Amino acid sequence: MSSPQATSGEAAFDPERFLVVPARTFDDLEVGEVFRAPSRTLTDAHAAAFQTVSADNHPVHYDAEWARRHGHSAPVVHGLQVLAFTAPGATLFPHVIGEVFVRFTELSCTFTGEVHSGDTLYPALTITALEPTEDGGATGVVTTAATVHNQRGELVLSGQHKYLLRR
Repeated sequence: MSSPQATSGEAAFDPERFLVVPARTFDDLEVGEVFRAPSRTLTDAHAAAFQTVSADNHPVHYDAEWARRHGHSAPVVHGLQVLAFTAPGATLFPHVIGEVFVRFTELSCTFTGEVHSGDTLYPALTITALEPTEDGGATGVVTTAATVHNQRGELVLSGQHKYLLRR
């Protein structure tokens, strides 16, 4: 079976122009823009999968009795797993910046509250700074505040990401 061809007046399909959202450049971004990731309720299966991948076998993450004896109400989800929810690819940000992304250059975070199986997380990236680099104006650094709140509105992670983009 042959594939349909473009008819007169209709442009041929171009996979490189098939965008989720219109791509923008560094100069089109604005301080204060927020890129949210979908909320997600963590399950024991998520925690077990991350434990397997990370090889972090500390009992605080899987042993309910050990966790309780050490002051936790339940096993604690791995902090790096919570941080992973702030990945820019979990939001529309990479689609918004299209082909201008050069690299993820830096991240930091503070874990401000425990996360347990059954918690629902709400990650977001907010642009806090846009700084042209000293390379003749070819690139710029986007700084975002990375936050994760739980279902009770508590901030459980606060951090910062930096990305280098072409201008």
